[in-house]
Amino acid sequence: MKVKFRRGTIVRKIRYVTLALCITVSVLGGATGAWAEEKAKGTANSGNAGGAAATLAPGARSAILMDASTGTVIYEKNSHDKLPPASITKIMTMLLTVEALDEGKLQLTDKVRTSEYAASMGGSQIFLEPGEEMTVDDMLKGIAMASGNDASVAMAEKIAGSESAFVDLMNQKAQDLGLKDTHFANCNGLPAANHYSSAHDIAVISRELLKHEQIIKYTGSYQDYLRKDSTKPFWLVNTNKLVRFYTGADGLKTGYTSEAKFCLSATAARDGLRAVAVVLGEPNTKTRNSEVSAMFDYLFSQYKLHMIHKEGDTIGTVRIEKGVKSQLPLVAKEDYSVLLRKGVTQEGIRHELVLNEQVKAPVAEGQTVGKLVVYQGTAVLKEYELKAGETVAKAGWWKLFKRATGAMFTND
Repeated sequence: MKVKFRRGTIVRKIRYVTLALCITVSVLGGATGAWAEEKAKGTANSGNAGGAAATLAPGARSAILMDASTGTVIYEKNSHDKLPPASITKIMTMLLTVEALDEGKLQLTDKVRTSEYAASMGGSQIFLEPGEEMTVDDMLKGIAMASGNDASVAMAEKIAGSESAFVDLMNQKAQDLGLKDTHFANCNGLPAANHYSSAHDIAVISRELLKHEQIIKYTGSYQDYLRKDSTKPFWLVNTNKLVRFYTGADGLKTGYTSEAKFCLSATAARDGLRAVAVVLGEPNTKTRNSEVSAMFDYLFSQYKLHMIHKEGDTIGTVRIEKGVKSQLPLVAKEDYSVLLRKGVTQEGIRHELVLNEQVKAPVAEGQTVGKLVVYQGTAVLKEYELKAGETVAKAGWWKLFKRATGAMFTND
């Protein structure tokens, strides 16, 4: 691989010849992939860039359609309006729960005790009694499928000690995700002052939740039981009927209050694509489900993914100055791809590895060391941050001395 120097930045170019691949890309009103990557925004924050997408979600007060893999926004309508999210709030509750599981702070078999406060929640519930214990596994079922307000609070108390402390974690996570339209006042979405989100922010939280694949076990199940072997079995039926009636649908969360009206953040996977569709303020469940289904149909019929690197692929190496390791391999932490429009022949998809000018030890695991830039011609379609896969400590003077003297006698 040749290294090209350009204004102090090492640019490693890896060009992919598209051969017979016909790739569609849209640029601002045209049919090129830049349109797909940049998004089809509505005029004056409503509507769309024209065509069939302009008719999506007419009944919703706010809506967005996103490709989960790349985060590309396909359609949006008033997507940054701050609105009451109702039980879609529980997507963040589930996200913090699965993160705690991944970090080893929780086990699915751990028992969660129900406080009097958790048991007092109204609205949708799994009818927990004060002092009743359920496993984390069952609590997740109760939250994801039955939208249990009581289960949400019990889980929040288990993780953070109190609901208020858990809400602080929710708001911190929203801030970490860069969300500007969201503030939580509780963990279940019951009406409360200063509790709001937007279709855009909910889609981002949903996409983050979907990175934890185990959640589909809960959100994608249509029916199950709690307390199955007890004297009081509780039959769960998923409030999201799309998981039964739309092929490929497997989540995520419904919501309703008289203020929020009918809301849904839904996901479906088909032909290698995963869609996230969010609608807020729908007039009824029939319209909500119909419009989300139409959004899914649009994405699956009009778009495809073009893979750049699969998770686990070695992309290149980065030089580490004064480190115990002089080089560090760069490995794809996820699938790197771009979303492209079907139907129009387009060539010239390529990508470049752009490394930081100087990467000096010590290097922390997760530290950004460069980026992968995907182009169509001269237009940037997508940028992926590249991060160090491990920690590299600073080398001692003796190791640096041996490395320097050794280089004097090698012909590189």
